[in-house]
Amino acid sequence: MKERIAAEIARRGPIPFERFMEMALYDPDGGYFAAGPLRSHERGDFLTSPEVSTEFGIALARFVEREYHRLGGPPGFMVMEAGAGSGSLLASLLDALPFTPRAAAVEASPAAREAVGARLPQVEVYPRSGPPGRFRGVVIANEMVDNLPVAVAVRGAEGWSERWVGADGAGLVLVEAPVRPEVSVWLDAYAGEVPVGGVVECQLEAAAWMDRTAGLLEAGSILVIDYGGTAEGLLPRRREGTLRTYRSHLPGPHPLDAPGASDLTSDVNFTALMEAAMERGMECEMVRQDEFLAALGLADRLKRLRRKELELARTGGPMERLRVRSKVKEIETLIDPRGLGGFRILTARR
Repeated sequence: MKERIAAEIARRGPIPFERFMEMALYDPDGGYFAAGPLRSHERGDFLTSPEVSTEFGIALARFVEREYHRLGGPPGFMVMEAGAGSGSLLASLLDALPFTPRAAAVEASPAAREAVGARLPQVEVYPRSGPPGRFRGVVIANEMVDNLPVAVAVRGAEGWSERWVGADGAGLVLVEAPVRPEVSVWLDAYAGEVPVGGVVECQLEAAAWMDRTAGLLEAGSILVIDYGGTAEGLLPRRREGTLRTYRSHLPGPHPLDAPGASDLTSDVNFTALMEAAMERGMECEMVRQDEFLAALGLADRLKRLRRKELELARTGGPMERLRVRSKVKEIETLIDPRGLGGFRILTARR
C-alpha cells in the first residue's frame, strides 16, 4: 500500500491527507478495512462495545423499540448499522427485539461483509454505498465516523495551512500546502481558538456522511457512537491533534509508516456533525455513553447482577457466580466514564 501511495504521488505530486487516508483504509487492493482480515475482534486490532458485551446491543434494542413505537410501528421499519464489522451489535440487538424489523449492514470490508452474511443471513449486506431508497427506522454508527477520511490543518501565525502527503525517496512525509477554500470554511466554523502550531482534523467527509444518511431517513433516528467531543471540548487536544493509529489493541506507528496495516483514526467533532444533521431538519442531543445506557436500564441491570453475585457467594455454585461476575465486569467496562462510558452518543431524530 505504501508503494502504491508513493506511485500516485510520483504521478501527481503531493496528495491531500484525506486522499492518503482514503487509500490507506479503503483502497480495494490494500486498504486496512477493504482488503484485510476482520479487524474488530479479540484477535484483531481493536474491540468495540458490542464485542465487549452483548448487553450493549440488548440496551440499544430498547432504544430501537421506543423509536418503532414513536413512529407508530410502520411497515418496513429498518435497523441499519453503518460500519457493522463482525455483526456482533446487530446480532444481539435483533435477538433482543420483540418484533422483526428489516435489517441492513453497511460495511466497507469484504471480510466483515462475509462474516455478517454468515452470522445473520436475514440481514441485507451492502458495501459503503448503502441500501437504495429511503426508509423509516434507526441508523447506528458505532465507532465508524472516526475512520472517515480527514484533511489535516495547522494554525500558523498568518492563518491556516494544510498538511498533505509527499515522498522524499526514503518514504512518505508530511508537506505544507495552502489551505483549500472548503477546508478554510470548515475550520472557521468548527476549529475554535486553536493556538499557533495547533493541529485540527477537518471532517468534511463526516459531514457529508451525515447529510447522505439523513437524506435516506424519512423518519426515525441516527445514533452516532464514538470518541470525541464538542469543538470546544476538543481544544485541549489541538496542540498535536488527535490523529493516531492502532494495532493489536495498542497505539500503533506514525500514520505514514504503515498505511494499510494500521487502524487510522481521529476524534469526532460532534459540533460539526450535529450542525450537518440540523441542516437536514433533524433535532439533536448528545450525552455520554454511560448516561445513555443508564437511561436504557443498564445501570439497574448492573445493580441486580451485583446483588445476585452476593447471593451466589453465600449460597450458589462457583461456576454460576463466575458467570454473573463476568457479566458484571462487562457492563462496568461499557459504562466506565474513563473508557467506553466516556464515548459520546449523538441522537439525531426526525
